[in-house]
Amino acid sequence: MVLFKEMLGGDESIFKNEDALDFEFVPKLLPYREQQQKHVARCISPLLQSRSGTNLFVYGSPGIGKTAAIKWVFRDLEEETEQVASIYINCWHYDTSYKIILELCHELGYRFTQNKNTGELFHVLKELCNQKKGVVFCFDEMDKLEEYDFLYLLSEEIYKKSIILITNYKSWVLELDERIKSRLISEMLEFKEYTKEETAGILKERIGYAFVDGVWDPEAFNKIVEQTAALKDIRAGLYLLKEAGREAEGKSSRKILASHASVAIEKLKEFRIKKTEELRDQEQFILNVIQTHAPQKIGDLYKLYQQQGGDATYKTFQRKIAKLADNKFITVQKTSGGAEGNTTLISCIQTKKLTEF
Repeated sequence: MVLFKEMLGGDESIFKNEDALDFEFVPKLLPYREQQQKHVARCISPLLQSRSGTNLFVYGSPGIGKTAAIKWVFRDLEEETEQVASIYINCWHYDTSYKIILELCHELGYRFTQNKNTGELFHVLKELCNQKKGVVFCFDEMDKLEEYDFLYLLSEEIYKKSIILITNYKSWVLELDERIKSRLISEMLEFKEYTKEETAGILKERIGYAFVDGVWDPEAFNKIVEQTAALKDIRAGLYLLKEAGREAEGKSSRKILASHASVAIEKLKEFRIKKTEELRDQEQFILNVIQTHAPQKIGDLYKLYQQQGGDATYKTFQRKIAKLADNKFITVQKTSGGAEGNTTLISCIQTKKLTEF
């Protein structure tokens, strides 16, 4: 076949380690989050002396390094000692007390979980944890949870622990059940958005991990930085770096040029933080309404949602809209003034079909 003859040779690539552009990749150094990492380490450090650590609420906009910072600290802790366990759980995937306690048992090496209910599993978990010098629990995307009973159990029954809760929304922390909040007695740690200069530094570092030296044209890199800084989401920047690199390879170019960066930016409309099939039923229902009727004002969409059987309150509907926007399924445009005053217009981000390329 001649399809591949014009491309780079089979043993040639401008990528050195494409995995370094994945959202889950944790670099050896995490720039611009040193103070936050030190704060997290201070909360955990009492566990090294077999004392209970401090609990912590971590909040801030999506894509600004919250998860990466915690995972970096966990990696450092694992290198320091095997006596303190660190467990990370993403509540997007585990959203009930049963699912979380089951996964915690698995993370601690206990596999005989068949036919055990939540109470029986927690008894096992309690024994496993209290045999250790200490345990750090990190629960990410807390706003995805369906129930919170496990937090009460962990705070009451695990003796030496530190519980870290991560959310995009400070309001979620403030609205948490007082019964649980009073048990956790947590500090709060805010992650602020990266500046444009910090964004450039982070993307430059990832290029060093992911690409062969010297393949990025400065103009191409600057285009990616500008777009990422405008979106205020490092994950979008990683996507753009990868797509620009793939575009360059597809054109048999040994340099990533501004034209390749422009093609990557055009593909942003296909960018998804989460896959559509990972959405929970209520969020999928709302997304279907938007896909059918958008663009529409949020109030009109809420009426359509109710007409189709939706029973969430308007405040809950607004929160679901915000989450869909955070994960790049929809766009939210707020306007002020005009005959109708302040309005919010919701549009759906369409994924291209193969025939449109």
